[in-house]
Amino acid sequence: MKKIALLTSGGDSPGMNPCIRAIVRKAIWEKLEVVGIRRGFAGLMVGDFVNLKASSVSGIIHQGGTILKTARSPLFKTEEGQIKALENLKRFNIEGLIVIGGDGSLRGAYALNKRGIPTIGIPASIDNDIPGSDFSIGFFTAINTALEAIDKIRDTATSHERLFIIEVMGRTSGFIALWAGLAGGAEDIFIPEKTLNLEEVCQRLEEGRRRGKTSSIIVTAEGDRSGRAFQIGEEIKKRVNYEVRVIVLGHIQRGGSPVALDRIISSRLGVAAVDALIKGERGKMVGICCEGIKIIPLQIIWKERKKINLDLYNLNQILAT
Repeated sequence: MKKIALLTSGGDSPGMNPCIRAIVRKAIWEKLEVVGIRRGFAGLMVGDFVNLKASSVSGIIHQGGTILKTARSPLFKTEEGQIKALENLKRFNIEGLIVIGGDGSLRGAYALNKRGIPTIGIPASIDNDIPGSDFSIGFFTAINTALEAIDKIRDTATSHERLFIIEVMGRTSGFIALWAGLAGGAEDIFIPEKTLNLEEVCQRLEEGRRRGKTSSIIVTAEGDRSGRAFQIGEEIKKRVNYEVRVIVLGHIQRGGSPVALDRIISSRLGVAAVDALIKGERGKMVGICCEGIKIIPLQIIWKERKKINLDLYNLNQILAT
């Protein structure tokens, strides 16, 4: 193998740039040429390629986002789009491809692998919902961003004696809500993986008031079964005499300089992905498992659902009493 390419796809995650840096420098260390594909699979289909040198990734380890840009591409899901992508990879003599991204991006990597291009995936998703890896690139920065917001909102919640409902990202998984809520001392956490009874929540709020608590914080994932934050707020207002405010953190959770752990995880996974290609691995994903590197078939992404640790949820219920 003499020449490889890499791309970032789907939603951006803090840590993508350190991962790009690690891939490029490890590849150069191994005497490989490296090509960056801009704007994900959309750029792959139009040949938006750039040669990457060691200097190309200098000074990016602390930057959020991705220097290669990212985009979503419905066309790539079609046979026509994948054939275009394949033709460009062959035209530029690309012998292996590394894809950094979430569920949809890794499915795209698998599709190209089936068409004959050796691919390795790297999990990058602030939702941390990709099975096969304990943590995904961007997760720790996202929960730290959410935690910083929770801490600041608690100051005003205490001052004004209010209930604040803080909505974080996570359409189908509650990892951000659970970890940020636990770290922020939330009185309750709503996650898709746990059916919540609003009557019980309101009872706990009233019990807290009787003990002298005058303000509370609830953290909810955006995809929680109980409804989005504004709906939850309206339902709680009907049941308890609390002044309720709703805060939606939104895409602020995607941005910012990656924290140390995300930089380390992304660097390790980037190097591991290059090693995997060199060793002949194909259609696989590199992940972190029990602090070690693990190589997993990409099919695990749609065959399994990553389980959340509900012991953390139960712990928060105890500590919030």
